[in-house]
Amino acid sequence: MIGILDLDMGNLRSLSKAVYSFGYDFVMVRSAKDLDDATHLMVPGVGAYRTAVSHVDGQGLRAGIRAFAASGRPIAGICLGMQILSATGEEGGESEGLGLVPGRVVRMTPEGGLHLPHVGWNTTRFKRKDHPVFHKVKDGRDFYYVHSYHLRCDNPDDVLAETDYGANVAAIVGHGNVIGFQFHPEKSQANGLRLIENFCGWNGQC
Repeated sequence: MIGILDLDMGNLRSLSKAVYSFGYDFVMVRSAKDLDDATHLMVPGVGAYRTAVSHVDGQGLRAGIRAFAASGRPIAGICLGMQILSATGEEGGESEGLGLVPGRVVRMTPEGGLHLPHVGWNTTRFKRKDHPVFHKVKDGRDFYYVHSYHLRCDNPDDVLAETDYGANVAAIVGHGNVIGFQFHPEKSQANGLRLIENFCGWNGQC
């Protein structure tokens, strides 16, 4: 059973449709009780960091998500959902994230006259190619990005892949049974869908 966190700020249809197409059942997580039967948790989202974590706290989900991670069950964050896995973020004012991937989310400062937000397809390079979620996904594939902020990991080993947008940006992060995608795998055609399928079959071990 794949839990999909409903932050009321993003299109959940394409993600839930992808999960279902791979033969997995899903549940929309709107309270901590919805996590009881979930084997995996996906945290999608678009919008602002502060708004997202406020929504998590307003639904009483923070402790439940942290307990889910502590149980060893896999968690995947997507776009803003990846960012709120961090310890802190500055968007919308200083906010405390879920603390599952040590690091801080800050505004991007791309060089070369590149504008924000970073929108569109961009080449993504694996720093660690042996992660189970990368199975049958070739290095150097393009994925679809929409963001103005990025996660600076405290530990460089937690950066599993990077993309270049006027500077190296963490594209995929991982910390134990937690993984995060800065891009939208559900909008990234075959390679993105493969990542989702691999996550749904992952046991959380690396």
